[in-house]
Amino acid sequence: MKPRTPPDSPLLFDTVPLVPDFRLELKARKAGHWPVAGADEAGRGPLAGPVVAAAVILDPKRIPEGLNDSKQLSAQRREELFVQILATATVSIASSSSTRIDETDIRKASLDAMRRAICSLAIPASYVLTDGLDVPPGLDCPGQAVVKGDARSVSIAAASIVAKVTRDRMMARAHHVFPDYGFAAHVGYGTAQHRAGIERHGPCSLHRMSFRPLRKTEDGPETDELLSE
Repeated sequence: MKPRTPPDSPLLFDTVPLVPDFRLELKARKAGHWPVAGADEAGRGPLAGPVVAAAVILDPKRIPEGLNDSKQLSAQRREELFVQILATATVSIASSSSTRIDETDIRKASLDAMRRAICSLAIPASYVLTDGLDVPPGLDCPGQAVVKGDARSVSIAAASIVAKVTRDRMMARAHHVFPDYGFAAHVGYGTAQHRAGIERHGPCSLHRMSFRPLRKTEDGPETDELLSE
């Protein structure tokens, strides 16, 4: 049997980065849903601080240039786009505290923050695009969960930027209240600096006590790696 000839560029479509656009929003509009909101959250993985969600309804005539997954942008560019989004779009922000996360779990707390952000929009959304695998329960409109949504939808990308910048600012302010942990540098993630601060001073009220390595077991503190975002 003659062996198959491999394609000229087998990894072409795996290596081309996704660039968010407005197609999913227009598809929903064509189906009779308008306006369309994008929703995303920031802060699922850190050991400390809230999880913050944002919902954004973009004006199709004034979409800021350069919207993308917040993780693909520099801090300076996120700040610039944050200002532009707030000036041109309808935006709502909500958060779930570390206490709320510990009382439920990070998934439920994230979805609840996202639900509250969506429901608090000054202009009610007719349809919602959310990043990830879940649409928050309890919405007054239908929605669609979009895997890698912040790299596919500009509305979700805008929400990811608003959520990220808002949370980073919250953690920078928290640094002034709890200066022993370095929150301004790592925004609550489990860096060596952060873990050293916990070792020296113990946890503070912002820490998520249900997360490893803060979570206690019958045999003592957990030592496994923290949950990832």
